[in-house]
Amino acid sequence: MHFMVIRRADAASESADFPAAPLAANLASAVPGARWLHPGSEAARLHRRAGAWTIEHGPFPAGELAAGFAIIDVPSKEAAIAWALQWPTADAEGGAVLEVRETGCSGGCAGIDTQSPPQLTPYAVLLRSSPGLEADDMPPPEVIARMNARNAHDAQAGVLLAGDGLKPTAKGARVKFKGGRPTVVDGPFTEIKELIAGFWLIQAASRADAIAWVESYPFPWPEVSLELRAVAAPPPGPAAH
Repeated sequence: MHFMVIRRADAASESADFPAAPLAANLASAVPGARWLHPGSEAARLHRRAGAWTIEHGPFPAGELAAGFAIIDVPSKEAAIAWALQWPTADAEGGAVLEVRETGCSGGCAGIDTQSPPQLTPYAVLLRSSPGLEADDMPPPEVIARMNARNAHDAQAGVLLAGDGLKPTAKGARVKFKGGRPTVVDGPFTEIKELIAGFWLIQAASRADAIAWVESYPFPWPEVSLELRAVAAPPPGPAAH
């Protein structure tokens, strides 16, 4: 099973140099394969409503953001939580908040992981959640098929590096550290504006090209919101274990 472990943002992670040394070395050793995102001040949110796109530029509230994430391959949700419990307590002075989310979707979305290192600037395209996505409402199979076909095409073309859906938070958990001591809270979570429901990792020559990719993608929902975040440190190698 694959899980996305999301490091929730806070004031410290929203600084331009996060994670700074020596924390960066600590995290690189303890969280192999982590992808750290540029701060929300550099982010953009793209909203499609009634067939038209609008762009909202950051900054955004830290409580609505992810600072980074790692995709891990483990046998179970319990194993994913156990992995998260080993998060370095040096991060956030022992106060980091992690979200453990199983990847995939019930509608037959095919996950992509090319294992290819980016040659251009990597961007994370984060699908902002909605009540329908949290309820696991899935579009018709033919709509999902169009999305899968685009994913396969863009992976072959070298544009799409990875991507997958995230199952509803009812199947997830949060690990909250306080003073270095963790507490596990099982989902579901109700703060829709803080949640994501899927991701794509693309590479593009410019931010404008990344935005154009988002606006051309056949998202299977008539109304959708995405968050575009440049990736600070793309990792080599396979998913963490």
